[in-house]
Amino acid sequence: MPAFLGIDVAKDTLAVVLLGPKTPRKTSIPNTPSGFTRLLHWLATQHVDEIVVCLEATGTYSDDVALALHDAGFRVFVVNPARIAAYAKSQLARNKTDSADAALIARFAQAEAATLTPWTPPDPAVRELRALVRHLDVLQQARQAERNRQGAPGHPHVVAEALAAHIRFLDQQIADIERQISDHIDTHPELSKQHELLQSIGGIGSLTATRILAEAGDLTRFANARAVAAYAGLTPRQYSSGTSVHRRTRLSKIGNAALRRALFFPAIVAKQHNVVLQVFCARLAARGLAPKAIVGAAMRKLLQLAYGVLASGRPFDAELALAHMTQKGA
Repeated sequence: MPAFLGIDVAKDTLAVVLLGPKTPRKTSIPNTPSGFTRLLHWLATQHVDEIVVCLEATGTYSDDVALALHDAGFRVFVVNPARIAAYAKSQLARNKTDSADAALIARFAQAEAATLTPWTPPDPAVRELRALVRHLDVLQQARQAERNRQGAPGHPHVVAEALAAHIRFLDQQIADIERQISDHIDTHPELSKQHELLQSIGGIGSLTATRILAEAGDLTRFANARAVAAYAGLTPRQYSSGTSVHRRTRLSKIGNAALRRALFFPAIVAKQHNVVLQVFCARLAARGLAPKAIVGAAMRKLLQLAYGVLASGRPFDAELALAHMTQKGA
C-alpha cells in the first residue's frame, strides 16, 4: 500500500506530512526550486516504495512544486480546495495549523484516491506562455507603482529624473515581453488557432485571449464548461445568515484568481457589446440579481462561451448561442 504525502502550500513555505505504515512524519521547506530539491532528498530517506502526493490547487504557488514532483516520477493529485474543505467538515477537523492541514490533505488522498484523477502538467508551450504573462504582470505592476510615486508632489529633481528613467526602462521591458508573447503564440500553431477562436467572442480581445490560454491552458481538457468555471472559482455558492431563509449567491473564489482578474473588465465590456451577454444579464437583472453578482455571472458565461468555441473548433456564433440559451432557459 502506498504512503500518502499531503502538502499545505503557502506563498513562501510548504508544510509536508507523510502518512505511511509508521508514525506520520512531517517537515517544512521553502516553496522554491532549492526547497523542492530538499523535499525530494527528504522523501528518498523515508524508505517507502511508493508515495502518492496530494496538494490543493492554488495556482501560482502550487504549480511549481506539483511539476517538480511529477517530473520526479511521483503520482500527483492537485485537488480543488473546496473538496478538501468539504472533507475537513465531514471529519470535524478544527485544528488550523499548516502541519494539521497537510495531514488532513494526506488523509483525504488516502480516503479518496480511487476517485481522484492524477494531475498532468500543462503543455510546455502553455507553461512558457504562462511564465511570460506572469512576468508581464510583475513589470506592469512595478511601472504602475513608479507612476504613482511620480505623481506624488515634492520630489527633488534628482528623484524625479530617476523615476522617469526607471519608468522608461520598464516601458522598454514591457514592450519586449509583449513581443515575446506575440511571437510565442505565432510560433505554436495550436495556441495561435485557439487565440484566434477566442477573439471571435465579443468582449474577448487579444490580451484577454492570451491570459485565458496562459492561466487555463487548453480548455478542452476540462470535462465541461462548468468544470472550467470551477477551475476559475466562478461557480456560485449560496450563503445564509443564522436562521434567515434569504440566501445570497456569491462566487466561490476557490480557484485561479489570475483567470478571474483577466475576465473582470472583459465581462463588463461584453455586457454592452455581446448580444448573448446582453440578453443573459438582462434576464438576471429582471430576476432581481444584484449588479455585482451579475458581473460575476457574466464572467462565468464569458468563460463558458470560450470553452464552447474551443471545444467545437469553430468561431463564436451568437445566433446559435442565443438559441441554446433559450432552450436551456438560462
